[in-house]
Amino acid sequence: MIIAMKPGADMDELHHFAKSLEKQGVKIHLSEGISQTVFGLVGDTSGIDEEGLLAHHLVDKVMRVQEPYKRANRLFHPHDTRLAVPGPDGAARYIGGGHLGIIAGPCSVETREQILGIAGAVKEAGAGFLRGGAFKPRTSPYSFQGLGCEGLDLLLDAKKETGLPIVTELMAIHQLEVFDGVDIIQVGARNMQNFTLLKELGHCRKPILLKRGLAATVTELLMAAEYIMAGGNEQIILCERGIRTFDNYTRNTLDLSAIPALKKQSHLPVIVDPSHATGLAWMVPAMAKAAIAAGADGLIIEVHNNPEAALCDGEQSITPAAFGSLMDILRKYAAVEGKAV
Repeated sequence: MIIAMKPGADMDELHHFAKSLEKQGVKIHLSEGISQTVFGLVGDTSGIDEEGLLAHHLVDKVMRVQEPYKRANRLFHPHDTRLAVPGPDGAARYIGGGHLGIIAGPCSVETREQILGIAGAVKEAGAGFLRGGAFKPRTSPYSFQGLGCEGLDLLLDAKKETGLPIVTELMAIHQLEVFDGVDIIQVGARNMQNFTLLKELGHCRKPILLKRGLAATVTELLMAAEYIMAGGNEQIILCERGIRTFDNYTRNTLDLSAIPALKKQSHLPVIVDPSHATGLAWMVPAMAKAAIAAGADGLIIEVHNNPEAALCDGEQSITPAAFGSLMDILRKYAAVEGKAV
């Protein structure tokens, strides 16, 4: 249930009203906008008298929510969420709310020289965040699984040298103890419905980049976000990274229609991964531009200084030079969409 309060309502009265509602067995999610405050009621609202609410002097209107996701629902939070991620230099980087967040880096961390070189290049080109895999989920048990904790240490070195916040994937709950220095925790497509992991991340106070599963619907992605938000962590970034269809020309099928659908249903920022979606480096620039035109709040792009020798996903990685050229174009697209890079 959503309760929109009258513009200019006194905050002390609103808090008193919220406490009276909580006595009826529901939890209150308060969203304070520029001109209006909205209450989102989570729990069993069947016994709450809608007519009685409308008679209250603070209440403007009452709406019942049909969708199973509540906290991720735009009705609960009418304004776009903007995530602020502070870097080691103290300056905040933003994703959402009119800011285009660009995350770039290699699929996996391989060597110190590799990650430091790429980190410096993507920062110079204009990326706001550095991505890199330390723990890698691979289809084959014989493929490179990442450097693990050594890879995390190298990412932290790159963060210290460049000032870029780092994004890397968490595969299991027990790894959380070594993720203290990570700025954004990525939940990969294979773990999107690992509900035990999602619940644990609900108690985490770091932003979570949640990737859509290979065969997940838009609603299922939002429900996965709801699992995290129900635990108290509302710093969620949704990521469209392609879904599996009958076509095998590209690695996956990039569902650009998911961007406006998610933006309509949810207040959470939505980014796109054109690298994993297509699996082909030459397609990445076109899909990156299309994603921004469709309303995406950011991109996560794989960049490697020597794609032919990459230990993981070299075919979909663009070079630092190509990334620099792409960023020049993306700034123009972002300006048309009214977004700051």
